[in-house]
Amino acid sequence: MIDNLALGFGVALTIANLSYCFIGVLLGTLVGVLPGIGPVTTVAVLLPLTFSLPPESALIMLAGIYYGAQYGGSTTSILVNMPGEASSVVTTIDGHRMARLGRAGPALGIAAVGSFFGGCVATLLVALFAPWLAEVALKFDPASYFSLMCFGLVGAIVLAHGSVLKSIAMVGLGLAFGLVGPDINTGALRFAFGVDGLADGIGFVPMAMGIFGIAEVAYNLERRRADSTLATRVTHVWPSLADMRHCLGSMIRGTGVGSALGLLPGGGALLAAFAAYALEKKVARKPRRFGEGDIRGVAAPETANNAGAQTSFIPMLTLGLPSNPTMAMMIGAMMIQGIAPGPRVMTDRPGLFWGIVASMWIGNVMLVILNLPLVGLWVKLLKIPYRLMFPGIVVFCAIGVYAVGNNVFDVFVMAFFALFGYVALKLGCEPAPFVLAFVLGPLMEQYLRRALLISRGDFGVFVAEPISLGFLIASALLLVAIAAPAVRKKRDVAMQE
Repeated sequence: MIDNLALGFGVALTIANLSYCFIGVLLGTLVGVLPGIGPVTTVAVLLPLTFSLPPESALIMLAGIYYGAQYGGSTTSILVNMPGEASSVVTTIDGHRMARLGRAGPALGIAAVGSFFGGCVATLLVALFAPWLAEVALKFDPASYFSLMCFGLVGAIVLAHGSVLKSIAMVGLGLAFGLVGPDINTGALRFAFGVDGLADGIGFVPMAMGIFGIAEVAYNLERRRADSTLATRVTHVWPSLADMRHCLGSMIRGTGVGSALGLLPGGGALLAAFAAYALEKKVARKPRRFGEGDIRGVAAPETANNAGAQTSFIPMLTLGLPSNPTMAMMIGAMMIQGIAPGPRVMTDRPGLFWGIVASMWIGNVMLVILNLPLVGLWVKLLKIPYRLMFPGIVVFCAIGVYAVGNNVFDVFVMAFFALFGYVALKLGCEPAPFVLAFVLGPLMEQYLRRALLISRGDFGVFVAEPISLGFLIASALLLVAIAAPAVRKKRDVAMQE
């Protein structure tokens, strides 16, 4: 591992990659601070800019945007009671209460320290366990990969917000849109309806930028509420030693919960933050203090969401399985760079894999140095009217989509998915399962048909292999859990909380 990390730091510490890592974490913090934009939107908008970069630089920058947003989201949660990131919603409960009690500084400080601690430990877990998981993944046959992706889609349905039926519908639509284009075996055109622009299928970039770059921002613009009162002053940002001792157990537990949940499809940082806060309330000696400005209510979720953000890279890098929409964007970026996601990345492109891992430690150090001194700047940015940012985002998206292939049709595809995404959000349908299904659909079809070719059309191959059977059983158990009324009721109550 030491040799591998030495290789990774050799890649990450070049001037170019340090610069892209800094740009990534700075942009990530910025979009975390500005409510309604988020890392998925930013990665979607910036995806065209990465095509001309080396793969290492592109993925280091995109990764920095993702985990950097977890840091930035805590700033607005604490100061103005407005989470910049979904995973920072829990931080508002005690964080903003601390700000109103005159303790905004320690709240911001413990959020930064907890984020740094969770991010560094989780990155160590990535370095330790990702190679082992990649070795296991090399034993997968096509049937096992198909079953694994079925499990990933079922997991996305279970862990998505809102109605299960709507999540299943979005997965079905994602799979259907993923089938548009030439047949992988015969080359025959499918579902193009005579439209020449669909001869190569629906592009990932216009789809992603339409749904996340325009639809999400427009929806947030419509429902954006008035800003809450800003904390008057932020002083003595670093928490005291007593605060650190008080929060040490919370940070350790938050790291454990976040690291585990980051591996789950559809889980990641969001689920980790909620679970860590709930756990702290269970184990605390004085749980009634939670909600009244308890510093542990800031430390636990902020540590967990960063740990979850880092470990969500493990299934993406080793199995080619995106655990959330941002990881789906990363897989799209790898494919555009000509890199097939999966266990072969570690053996064929070790510099890329270990360079990303090493850059996570460097990025976490940069984030601590960036976040605490720049609190005043982030507060001023919050005063920019949201309606002024939206036209710029739309123009930037249109230029970016056109620049990818110099094709006007892609701009119309983006406009279609912007409308589709907006209608879906208005109907309470979360776009995340759609994007995961759109990315996994063509891969699932490829592995399904490859497995059936090998078995000469025998569907028994999917239950004959132990790994494939295990994932199918796990998928069936998850579906049973959805159907069980008691479990469904608890899930709805948990999501409301």
